[in-house]
Amino acid sequence: MNKLMGFFELQQSNIPTIPWKEFKHGTKLDDSILWTIRTAVLKGDDLNLPRSVGEDAQTSMIFAEKMVNELSDNGIVVYYPYFVAEKSGTLNVYNDNIVIEAVKNDLWNLVTYSDRDVTIRINDRETNYDGNVSFLAQEELNEILKQIPKIRHMFRDYLTEGKSILLEWSFAFNCDRKKNSVGKKYLVFYEARTV
Repeated sequence: MNKLMGFFELQQSNIPTIPWKEFKHGTKLDDSILWTIRTAVLKGDDLNLPRSVGEDAQTSMIFAEKMVNELSDNGIVVYYPYFVAEKSGTLNVYNDNIVIEAVKNDLWNLVTYSDRDVTIRINDRETNYDGNVSFLAQEELNEILKQIPKIRHMFRDYLTEGKSILLEWSFAFNCDRKKNSVGKKYLVFYEARTV
């Protein structure tokens, strides 16, 4: 399962996920908020694809139109409201255990700069921490763990093949045009792929 398939799987799931839509020529974005534009390809390398994060509507639409033209029939361009991440990470779900990695603020701190505040390995017998044990509050950890049965059910075919499911998540806030947090914090998943 690649990034594109992961977008569709998440959209059809009952776990908290980004409200993405496909950007097409002529799509108009609300100028009162900031936007994230992501690309996904049908086949080929789908790591480090072009993206635009936290930009105004005009800038986002220009970028998205360019990506629609460049991708043509080899992928899609998706858009969703930008959010401010307080904590982010990856969740790797296996048949018999899970691994959670977490970092302060944006996920790019983990995947681009290799920063990491904590890694948590959980199986039926024990939970092991590497790093700051108190980085994720118990309520936050419980919120992530509450999604595991849904994820295992959703991706059961991949898991029975011996693959794991890698999801990206954040505890996030909606924000205004100046990237100030507004509203309540929420858990959101925004990418899923098989490993």
